[in-house]
Amino acid sequence: MMATVSPVVLTRNIVMLLLLVVMATGLSGCGVNNIPTYEEDAKAKWSQVLSQYQRRADLVPNLVKTVKGFAAHEKDVLTSVVNARAKATSLNLPAGKAPTAEQLQKLQAVQGELSSALSRLLLVVERYPDLKSNQNFLQLQTALEGTENRIGVARRDYIEAVRRYNTELKTIPGRWWKQFMYPTNEPMPTFTIEKKKMEVPEVKF
Repeated sequence: MMATVSPVVLTRNIVMLLLLVVMATGLSGCGVNNIPTYEEDAKAKWSQVLSQYQRRADLVPNLVKTVKGFAAHEKDVLTSVVNARAKATSLNLPAGKAPTAEQLQKLQAVQGELSSALSRLLLVVERYPDLKSNQNFLQLQTALEGTENRIGVARRDYIEAVRRYNTELKTIPGRWWKQFMYPTNEPMPTFTIEKKKMEVPEVKF
């Protein structure tokens, strides 16, 4: 024989269910999920930064090989690019995990060194008209320029994602949620402007 549920118990269950729905809706609307949501977004943006840096590193060997075919005696410049790429690719950082401040500082250093080396290489190219008109070089140069733009966008997106996440940790109600529900979450580091880029250039006449 099937047991019957009394109207009182049934009503109480329905009320409890409605209360749970209201509480869940209220919690979701007051930002309880903001911290993990913003954290995952920042991690995804960080993965894009690493992906674009890897894309640039992958272009370097063919670029060096092409330049070497026309300007083999520019050994110092070519070597500096190869060495800078080796340093950049030897720094293994996890894509799905936020970097530490020390890791981000190292990344900026090695990628900045590679950027400087590539800038010097492209200046050397100006002395070789045949190289400048070489189809393979032009394709590589276009790909490199596109990648530099992608790096800029990826860094900008990461900086914005970290700003939003860090702000959530410091402001109310995010600060309260961190204290009670996400005590292990800490602010993420972000990119800084290199000192030499902040220096005012000296103008000589």
